[in-house]
Amino acid sequence: QSTCSQRGCCWSPQNDANVPWCFFSPNHGYQVRGSQRSTQAGFEATLDRLPSPSLFGNDIQTVLLTAEYQTANRFRFKITDPNAQRFEVPHEHVKPFKGSMASNPNYKVEL
Repeated sequence: QSTCSQRGCCWSPQNDANVPWCFFSPNHGYQVRGSQRSTQAGFEATLDRLPSPSLFGNDIQTVLLTAEYQTANRFRFKITDPNAQRFEVPHEHVKPFKGSMASNPNYKVEL
């Protein structure tokens, strides 16, 4: 039996060590608007915030998810605000990916 807090976090102790005890219900967070769009290296999708309690406040109502199947063992995703430019921490080792989508990745991504 699980119990959920006012902010939507649910707690359900399990005997299986691989099952998380704390989780959010399916009506929490964001949902895809329309369908995902293919890109050279993966896909992008617009996500709209669901009407659920906020964890931290000042939630962005619409976000852009950009996903790249960079290699067979590396999947990169980035969530940005499509309506406002925000500060991003610069990192000298993270360069824009210029390649094509990995043809046979060792992982599966569901949106």
